[in-house]
Amino acid sequence: MGYVPAIAAGRRGRAALSRCLGSESHVMRVSAKADYAVRAAIELAAAPDPPVKRDQIAEAQAIPVKFLENILGEMKHAGLVQSQRGAEGGYALARDPTEITLADILRVTDGMLASVHDIRPQDLRYEGLSEPLQTVWVALRASMRTVLEEVTLADLVAGRLPREVKDLAASPDAWNSQ
Repeated sequence: MGYVPAIAAGRRGRAALSRCLGSESHVMRVSAKADYAVRAAIELAAAPDPPVKRDQIAEAQAIPVKFLENILGEMKHAGLVQSQRGAEGGYALARDPTEITLADILRVTDGMLASVHDIRPQDLRYEGLSEPLQTVWVALRASMRTVLEEVTLADLVAGRLPREVKDLAASPDAWNSQ
């Protein structure tokens, strides 16, 4: 086990310590917001007769309605979805599902795909022994892009993923949680 900084006692301190030491410390994280946004977009992409009512999306994907409403508002502002008012209203994709990637959605919900202290990897400056870290963070972002910019909503609805993504997931180490 590596160095763990001292953490204040109390409930919040214990929770922070368990996050540092527990099994969760080796898990890739996708925010609930990003997960919900992708799942909502899949529902819109698969809809045979858009627009789709907000409550219908929420029920189909078990997404809290208020949370979904905020997410759809952000996606609308970003030009990924459009809305229609009235009894026949609801939400629809603003572009063809073949043109909307997972990266597009994650950038709306979570901002940059990869950052360090909210700084883009190419803007970081390290000195001494840490200097190669910038290249590692840039490579990590490139790796994320390899997946997230290749998978479209149409791919997910059709149940067919790009070969590069399948190959990455087929690696024996891909399913190892460590």
